[in-house]
Amino acid sequence: MTTRKTNIKWGDKEVELAGNEVKVGQKAPDFTLIGNDMKPITLKDTTGKVRILSALPSLDTGVCDTETRRFNTEAAKIPGVDILTVSMDLPFAQKRWCGAAGITAVRTASDHRSAQFGENYGVLEPGRRLLVRAVFVLDKDDTVKHVEYVPVVGTEPNYDAAINAAKALLK
Repeated sequence: MTTRKTNIKWGDKEVELAGNEVKVGQKAPDFTLIGNDMKPITLKDTTGKVRILSALPSLDTGVCDTETRRFNTEAAKIPGVDILTVSMDLPFAQKRWCGAAGITAVRTASDHRSAQFGENYGVLEPGRRLLVRAVFVLDKDDTVKHVEYVPVVGTEPNYDAAINAAKALLK
């Protein structure tokens, strides 16, 4: 596994991440994740829809909880956009958290099995084996249209930028 230097901080320390940085305009890297129902979710399974992919460390942390709830609220306002939240949490924990939080508009998926999403999207912090916070917007043809690697893992992403990018693709 190769790592790259970043300007992303976990607390007050910069972290190195596995994989390459994803850039606007490139084809979205493939992935295989595990859904709450224990079935695989691949990039191909989501093709044909505008998507927001939200990577985060764990649903059981305050900022990740806030982020996923916010995207859940926004998802109800933008039909035609699928929002997928990806973490290393086990699918059972994701399902429990979604039930307790009343999350119905956002799907959660686990990268715990292979960390393929983390490496392919350049968000895996291998020392912790957790994902850093990032948001990707993909068009219906799997082209990356918006990328945000949040510079401090413990802060929220720019929701408006991601949501506006997704809405623009619906026109």
